[in-house]
Amino acid sequence: MAVSVRDVAAAASVSVGTVSNVLNRPDKVAPATVERVLAAIEQLGFVRNDAARQLRAGRSRSIGLVVLDVRNPFFTDIARGAEDRAAEDGLTILLGNSDENADREASYLDLFEEQRVHGLLISPLADDLPRLQRLRTRGTPVVLVDREAADRSFSSVAVDDVVGGELAVRHLLETGRRRIAFVGGPAGIRQVADRLAGARRAVEAQPGATLEVVPTESLTVLQGRTAGEAIRDRAPGDRPDAVFAANDLLAMGVLQALVMLGTVRVPDDIALIGYDDIDFAAAAVVPLSSIRQPAALIGYTAVDLLLKEAAAGQAPAGQAPAGQAPAGQAPAETEQDAAALRDQVVFQPELVVRESTAPVTRR
Repeated sequence: MAVSVRDVAAAASVSVGTVSNVLNRPDKVAPATVERVLAAIEQLGFVRNDAARQLRAGRSRSIGLVVLDVRNPFFTDIARGAEDRAAEDGLTILLGNSDENADREASYLDLFEEQRVHGLLISPLADDLPRLQRLRTRGTPVVLVDREAADRSFSSVAVDDVVGGELAVRHLLETGRRRIAFVGGPAGIRQVADRLAGARRAVEAQPGATLEVVPTESLTVLQGRTAGEAIRDRAPGDRPDAVFAANDLLAMGVLQALVMLGTVRVPDDIALIGYDDIDFAAAAVVPLSSIRQPAALIGYTAVDLLLKEAAAGQAPAGQAPAGQAPAGQAPAETEQDAAALRDQVVFQPELVVRESTAPVTRR
């Protein structure tokens, strides 16, 4: 049977209110009384019901984080950065994996709202964001991670993926490749679409270069292997001479398929570059060139923005919280003011060159 505050109070011969003060405001209690209450807590094995305390306060000390695929080390690094920043303010991170599934994403949003999280960080599946807007309207701050809101309606932390895609393909072109294949999907994921847009921009600037799209159902090693096998099994003259994969997991799968039978050499026959620069990229059988994103810094910065929004939402008495209209003021005007306070942090990607994209002249 769980030990209650009343049990502690009885054992220490004090009131329930005194026990509460010892737990929450020990400076208001005489040192001798604090020692007696703490001794009773130790003796009885009392554990405070922190969930109930947070419920009374209106918000928990946890931040919800929903990512596209927790198996991807890129998102693991984002979570680590978010955890480091949250810990500085005594907060914790609750991690949810949408697994690129809209229903699963919605379930996590419902769960985190029910738990009254301090705020929500999310890498959403699509550009349609009304569910997130409703969540924010009901008092939960929301920050987008690894992508921006097209209308700047949310604070966000991202990398310029269009520039990243252009960097990747321009590098392939500079090594002498001209028949480029982009492996990635689904196209509805904003990061995939932006990286493809950057790839197209690079190809359009290079006379004689071509770009084909090899779609995948998800951004996994298995999907990359399937795409790589399809490329490998073509006649040599029909194959691309370079592949840009939408992330490193896909690139690892493509690499496995290409080198498995020994009939295609990387980079001699096909150069290969990925995106994210996860730790495994450098350790691949052919070290993988990639586009680096500052994953941990993205997570750290996202929590920073979230805490800023949460603080702005706690308006002084008589003042409406951000996004809520005071009496006599039009809601549209207030929303415009709130949007002006939102931050869009955009980091620049970095090209990391390894053996998988050795120049044609070195064959």
